[in-house]
Amino acid sequence: MFLTLFRRELLANLMTLRFFVVVVTCLILVITSTIVLLQDYKHRLAVYDTAVKTHREDIADAMTYSKLRLYVDRPPNPLSIFNQGLDKRLGNTVHVHHQFVPTLLDALQHGVDNPFLNLFSGMDLVFIFQVVLSLMALLFAYDAIAGEREAHTLRLMATNPVPRSLILLAKYASAMVCLTLSLIISVLLALFLIMTSGLIAFSGEDFLRIFGILLVSVIYLSTFYLIGLLISTVSRRTATALVFVMFAWVMLVLVYPSLTVATLDRLIGVEEKLKTAVSEIEQFWDRYDADERASVKKNAVRAYSYPTRIGHGDHLKYSGGYNGQTLLHHRYWWTYSYDSIDENKEQEVANLQSHSQLLESSRLRAAEKTWLVRKRALDQTYGRKAQVVQMAIRLSPPAIYDLATEALAGTDLRGIERFAESSRQYRRALIEYLHEKNAFSSRQWFSHDKGRVSWDDLPQFSYLQADLGSDMIDVVPDLILLLAINLAISMSVFLTFRRQAL
Repeated sequence: MFLTLFRRELLANLMTLRFFVVVVTCLILVITSTIVLLQDYKHRLAVYDTAVKTHREDIADAMTYSKLRLYVDRPPNPLSIFNQGLDKRLGNTVHVHHQFVPTLLDALQHGVDNPFLNLFSGMDLVFIFQVVLSLMALLFAYDAIAGEREAHTLRLMATNPVPRSLILLAKYASAMVCLTLSLIISVLLALFLIMTSGLIAFSGEDFLRIFGILLVSVIYLSTFYLIGLLISTVSRRTATALVFVMFAWVMLVLVYPSLTVATLDRLIGVEEKLKTAVSEIEQFWDRYDADERASVKKNAVRAYSYPTRIGHGDHLKYSGGYNGQTLLHHRYWWTYSYDSIDENKEQEVANLQSHSQLLESSRLRAAEKTWLVRKRALDQTYGRKAQVVQMAIRLSPPAIYDLATEALAGTDLRGIERFAESSRQYRRALIEYLHEKNAFSSRQWFSHDKGRVSWDDLPQFSYLQADLGSDMIDVVPDLILLLAINLAISMSVFLTFRRQAL
């Protein structure tokens, strides 16, 4: 009995104009967006390669330890073609320095993106499924019950011993086959275009992530079909059902997520906590100022204030700046570089070495204390705001779907934060390297008159994305939530349909 009903519903759906529209629309959008996204990825990859090369050249140009300027770069994520998430919106290069502990908010962009591509590259594959296919799922469902009620075919079915649960199951299964078929064709076509482009070579884990995105997409479409089926069940006329499914789509997909983010952003303030953190950070660096003055007095470092007295070359260069919003503190970045030193100033050179060792140790302590304050402040402000917003928008299935696929693609906040954590690990490796070289007390800290520094054994930066198992920690709760919504709506549909007169 079920197979008969299923075949009837499946043929009815396949022969409709809307199925043809679903397939053609998806294919056109997928082909167009994949081509544009591949071009955008190619551009971002070229910018990344250029940035890496430039930063390597900057290292080679540094002749003293104090003039070393390290930048680490995050490559574009290949899976961002499926869900861009935060991959393009957050910074992808970080300045690594022993005097400063970087956070994700300190990351900068490699360069200006292609403005023409930016006009069209915002529509990734998940966006197409999220917006277009969800609408198609509702259009498949709005007349599933209301249409047959209007045509009086439900009464005809009631004359046969057909359980109502089988009627609903046949309609659900046939519609999901059509929607899933459209989805699979779209994903396979996108993969074909990606693989034949020669730009991206997916690993085995990447294919598992893509399969996960496909699975979550099917569950997401099921949610919207069931919402449409519920509306169709409670409606007496197809016109009424169509109005309500369109209203539900607009509210769930377009209005609620955007309105929630904008409202909570205004309601959750962060300025006061940031001001408190800024004040605490200033105290650390005020104590550093006192240490600096004491060191100058103790070591009689006239050369510290008047570098030309001990030799010729670059003077002490101040690189400052303070941004209270992100707690950015670059206040004490000085560079030394002397081409030659007067022979009768060797005692002043020894004093300057002692002075540098004391001050750089003091700066390291201040930087670590600053980091603890910044971390606490950022967790209590931007981190808390992000958590509240994510919890609130999870009342909308499209938001749940977007967050789950972001985590699978590795383009969510946690995935990008790993880049900042890798930068901090690299900073610790840099500090160990400087200690092993006794760089802070070395003559080569400020002078290359006895030979420039060799960077052949400088630690190399490595950035590896988390494995799939780690990212599934974020995906599973959203997946369970989507399944729970499906179950709750399907039970509502069944109970409503069972009690209705046909």
